[in-house]
Amino acid sequence: MPRGRLDEEALTADIIALASQYGRYGYRRITALLREAGWIVNVERVERIWRRD
Repeated sequence: MPRGRLDEEALTADIIALASQYGRYGYRRITALLREAGWIVNVERVERIWRRD
């Protein structure tokens, strides 16, 4: 899966999709789901996007 700054839009779209699908999951749980899907991402990055969107 993509990594780095260039994939910010794709990562944001995946976070929004997972949040819509799983409802009240927090950013830590969403991070785990992203990693299972193949993303190489840390919890701080997901939290930053989570709070922004």
